[in-house]
Amino acid sequence: MIKGWRYDDEARCEDAAGWVVRLEAGNLGDAEAIAFDAWLSASPGNVSAFDLVMGISQQVTANAEPIAQGLSTRRSARPASDRRMVLGGFGIAAATVLAVVAAPQLITSASTETYTTAKGERRSVTLADGSRVDLNAGTRLTVSLSRSARTVRLDQGQAVFDVAHNAERPFYVTAGDRTVRVVGTQFDVRRREGKLSVTVARGAVEVSPVEGTSGKAYRLRPGQRLDHVEGDAQTKVVKAEASEVLAWRTGRLVYRGQPLSEVIADLNQQWSTPIRLDDATLGAVPVSGVLVLDNQDAVIRRLALLVPISAVRSDAGLILRRDRTSDR
Repeated sequence: MIKGWRYDDEARCEDAAGWVVRLEAGNLGDAEAIAFDAWLSASPGNVSAFDLVMGISQQVTANAEPIAQGLSTRRSARPASDRRMVLGGFGIAAATVLAVVAAPQLITSASTETYTTAKGERRSVTLADGSRVDLNAGTRLTVSLSRSARTVRLDQGQAVFDVAHNAERPFYVTAGDRTVRVVGTQFDVRRREGKLSVTVARGAVEVSPVEGTSGKAYRLRPGQRLDHVEGDAQTKVVKAEASEVLAWRTGRLVYRGQPLSEVIADLNQQWSTPIRLDDATLGAVPVSGVLVLDNQDAVIRRLALLVPISAVRSDAGLILRRDRTSDR
């Protein structure tokens, strides 16, 4: 059990390191999850220590080769007594190495860029700070990078963010009336038709109301999804399998009880022929299963195996109707 109640900075970093290992392993049990939340909430110092160690973990992974070379050079250039002084604390030592080796690679001049994808298009971009963004079809987002902050505005669509940690330049994603603050992580943000979801695959994020709107802030860890309807103060946090949520990057859509209306919203970003429901109540029918995105007709046939629908083509597009034969 991690000793979560020691109060000097070095001890906090040791405790935080233990939690980071468990979170990144993705096997945190319910009891440990409760203990982690309690430890994190006990003190702002614990939050700061966790953010520091999580950032170091992410940066070490992203810069393993240059860091190893830097450490080798410093090891041969400095006497043992000097090394002992530099390595006096976990957080200070790691931060020092990263500052010397990795930080210069992350400093960029201010820039703003908008990225879009058309129907049926997926795109991956690497930002100037080293972060990677995978855009789903029908997505529009604007990225602004400055020396003091990195901000993203998601106007519509869905994207997976794999953020390069930089404690001096926080990373924010604004989607509708909520802002996601990144602690160094991989996560998915989906915003369509006034509905927002945030799913964490690795690390942790904080989701809070934008200025002037109501609601509370939430910190999400791996395996959690936040669901929110824009304009509503209520927010729901549920368990989620991140690998399933991120499966759209490989042309698969995985659903676990999501309403048919959400499925249709996703499919309408894949093809030019619109899909519509002839009965609004049909949109509430839950869908569970996997849809492979090869061609529209094949996908609709697979969808009909999951929910009681039939499809009719018309000038208005593809109309989905409730299949009454399933009631017999």
